[in-house]
This record gives sequence, C-alpha cells and structure tokens, in this order.
Amino acid sequence: MEILIEYLPFLIPIIIAELVLGIAALIHVLRHPNYRFGNKIMWILIVLFISIIGPLLYFIAGRGEDQ
Repeated sequence: MEILIEYLPFLIPIIIAELVLGIAALIHVLRHPNYRFGNKIMWILIVLFISIIGPLLYFIAGRGEDQ
C-alpha cells in the first residue's frame, strides 16, 4: 500500500486523462453515425474495454467524416 501512495501523484493525472479521453470518445461514437472501420457497437466496446488505447485508436482510425 505504501508503494501505491508513493506513486499516487503520478497516477492521478493519468487516470484523469484516461477518463476524459474515454468519455469524449464514447460521446463521439454515440453522436456520429459514420465510421471508417466497423460499426457503432464494435467501437463502443473498444472504447470502453481497452483503456487509453481504445479511445486513441478510435480518434486515429475509426472516426469517420463529420457532417
């Protein structure tokens, strides 16, 4: 437990960034119907279950053209 408390100042910003990025990606998936690869359900699962990499992957590869 002492090790966790020692690293807490480094972990808190990472956790906050992960939550903000995940929420932003999830909102974008739900609001926009166009995707380059896959469908809405696939992207929701990727964003929710693959931590930081899932939302980044969505914004880099999955997001379609905004109209």
